[in-house]
Amino acid sequence: MADFSTDAARALAGPVWLSDRRAYAAAEFASMPPPDATDEEWRYSAIQEFDLSEFALLSDVRGAEATPSGMGDNVLGDAGAVIRTANGRISSIEVDDELAAAGVYVGPLAASGQGSAQLGAVSADATDYFTVLNDAFAVEPLLIHVPAGVVLRKPIVVTHHLSGNRGAAFPRLVVHVGADAQAEVLDYHTSAQGSLLACPVTELDVASAGRLSYLNVQQLGTETWQFSSHLARAERDASLTASTAAFGGGYARTRSDVRLVGRGANCDLLALYFGDGNQGLDFRTYQDHVAPDTTSNLLYKGVVSDAARSIYTGLIRVRPEARGTNAFQTNRNLKLGDKAWVESVPNLEIENNDVRCSHASAVGPVDTEQQFYLESRGVRSSEAERLIVAGFLEEVLESLPVAAVRETLRHQIDAKLSQHVEHVEHVELDELVENTELGGG
Repeated sequence: MADFSTDAARALAGPVWLSDRRAYAAAEFASMPPPDATDEEWRYSAIQEFDLSEFALLSDVRGAEATPSGMGDNVLGDAGAVIRTANGRISSIEVDDELAAAGVYVGPLAASGQGSAQLGAVSADATDYFTVLNDAFAVEPLLIHVPAGVVLRKPIVVTHHLSGNRGAAFPRLVVHVGADAQAEVLDYHTSAQGSLLACPVTELDVASAGRLSYLNVQQLGTETWQFSSHLARAERDASLTASTAAFGGGYARTRSDVRLVGRGANCDLLALYFGDGNQGLDFRTYQDHVAPDTTSNLLYKGVVSDAARSIYTGLIRVRPEARGTNAFQTNRNLKLGDKAWVESVPNLEIENNDVRCSHASAVGPVDTEQQFYLESRGVRSSEAERLIVAGFLEEVLESLPVAAVRETLRHQIDAKLSQHVEHVEHVELDELVENTELGGG
């Protein structure tokens, strides 16, 4: 634990205000009890298997900068700005002339001149064990600031890559979209193979009548632990899309908090995920309606195969003053095999009668009637399952921001399905050989 002490936090480079903030957070972290699986918000999780003392803060970035993100050159070519980070540190920044001329800031938060006001402005209302840890050890927080009235036609792309033996990194991204401004942000996370710890925190702040579309893609290595937080605030008449596509990690947890604090604010929360092998994908969502006449609509769809497991728990909260709220929460899951495991727990907490709220969840195998229909028309069983699963996820995929990355995500889904089909066919072949041998004996 010495690597995560107050002295270690204060030793990180940065302006005095940032150093003081880190030290304060490290002292707070030291006094916090670690999460426990008996706590409701950590129920069903793998937190009891996690040991922070096994990891040390990553400091070496050599060799990580050039690691390909896997998203495809077309995505980077379509971007108005690209920030590449390695082990929590900036390795390169590219901003086209149009964004720079419009006053858009993309770069290190500490150099922006407004970092002390922006950092933590959203996350202060939703802190937990790992957001405080990020506050203490975020080496080089990033800021994307879109001034009032500026409408961006190209997405801003941020890539994060981790590598190193038993290393930990704490990426921090703050996105602020000014009044009546518009932006689209792709936040892409990858890691090398080997035991690693990623604790990213993203703050999304949308001012009055602003419009922000945010997509987080998680393609971490299969031994990486992830504890991620997406924290958002939407002001009057603001519109926010907060979305996630998750495929990697050994145990990867994403907490998404959205606070609708201005009248007429709207948020769409989207996620698609596919876990296989022994992966654990864990999602916790909070739709917090503070102001009247606000709307939120959540759709999370996922697939688990092999011995993978997924967890979804969500809460819609309607505050006493939030009359006229419209809030919806839907989580649907497919299990490809008997060993896959899913928990889905939607919840409502309503303190005003003038609302429309609903929640729904479903867990089940591939629909046998759909599969029979395809097989009766000559489609092989494995291919029929592939088509059904791909179609199941397509509803979310087509709604994700940053259209240029959707084809890359389709390839990742197809790769997961191919691995599943190969595994099933291998098991069936082994069973056939075993039965043949027994029959012959």
